[in-house]
Amino acid sequence: MQNIIGIETSCDETGVALYNADRGLVGDLVYTQADHAAYGGVVPELASRDHVRKLPGMIRELLDRAEMTARDLDAVAYTAGPGLAGALLVGASTSVALAAALDVPAIAVHHMEGHLLSPLLEDPAPDFPFVALLVSGGHTMLVAVEGFGRYRLLGETLDDAAGEAFDKTARLLGLGYPGGPEVARLAETGDPDRFDFPRPMTNRPGLDFSFSGLKTHTRELVARVAPEDHADVAAGFEQAVAETLAIKCKRALKETRMQRLVIAGGVSANTRLRAELERRLSGRVYYPSLKLCTDNGAMIAHAGWYRRAEANRDGMIAVRPRWPIDSLAG
Repeated sequence: MQNIIGIETSCDETGVALYNADRGLVGDLVYTQADHAAYGGVVPELASRDHVRKLPGMIRELLDRAEMTARDLDAVAYTAGPGLAGALLVGASTSVALAAALDVPAIAVHHMEGHLLSPLLEDPAPDFPFVALLVSGGHTMLVAVEGFGRYRLLGETLDDAAGEAFDKTARLLGLGYPGGPEVARLAETGDPDRFDFPRPMTNRPGLDFSFSGLKTHTRELVARVAPEDHADVAAGFEQAVAETLAIKCKRALKETRMQRLVIAGGVSANTRLRAELERRLSGRVYYPSLKLCTDNGAMIAHAGWYRRAEANRDGMIAVRPRWPIDSLAG
C-alpha cells in the first residue's frame, strides 16, 4: 500500500493530501471556510455545504499537481470522528464511494490521532513514548503515548477547550473569528503583566483543565477597562493560557516519567505557548509545522498509513461525532 489519499472534513476546513510510503507527504491542499466569521463560530449546515462544494475539485487538483490519476491510489483515508456529524458524513461518503469505485480499501481515521501523529511527519521526529498535548478549538487533553495505538488519557478540559476560550475572548474584545490568531495579533502590542489573570487548576493536583473561569474573569475585566487597554487584556489572557498549559505539561512529564512532549492541534501554532513550553521544558518539545497545526488532510493520510491494517471494503458509511481517543488500539 504505497499511495494513500487523506480526506479531512470534521469541521470548517476541507483538507486533502497524498502520502506515499517511501516519499512521505507528496501533496497537501486545505480550504478554510470564511462564511462562519459573520456568526462568530462554525455553523454546521454551512460547513457541510461547503465541503460538498469544494471537495471534488480539490481531489482533482491534488492528483493533477502530483501528476497522478485516481487509479494510482492504493487506499482512501478519511476522518470518521470526532467532529460535526454532517461534515463528517460528507468526507466519509465521498471517501467510501471513491474507494469502492477504485476497488481499494477505505480507512476510517480518528481526527485526534491524526493530530497526535502529525509531528512524526517532521524531521527530526519524536520517538515513542511521549506525552501529547492536543489543544484546539474543540479539544484540550493530555495523552500518554506508549506507542502507536497505545494511548492513555491523562487529563482533559472540564468545560471550554483552550481554542474555544480564545474564540470567546476574541468576541469580548470585538475581534474576528477564528479568535486565536486575532487575540495573538492584538497581544503582540500588549503588556501581559499589566492585569492579573488566574492560572486555572494549577494550584491543585491533577492534569485536568478548566478555562470557563478564565473566560469569566476576562469578561469582567473587559467590562471595566477602556478599548485602548484591550491589547494588554489580550496579552494577559494569552499568557495565562500558555502558562496553564505549560504547567500541566511539565507535571504530566514528571508523573509519567517520560522525556518528550508532542503538542498538536490549532492552538499549538501559538508562539507565546511555544515559547513558554520551551522555557519550562528545555527543548524536549516537538511540534508539527505550522501548516499542519490546523485541520488538514496530511495528518489523515499519514494516520491512515498507520491504520492500513484496518482498511475495509464493506462499503459501509459510519461516522462517530464522539469518539474517545483512549478507545483506540494499535
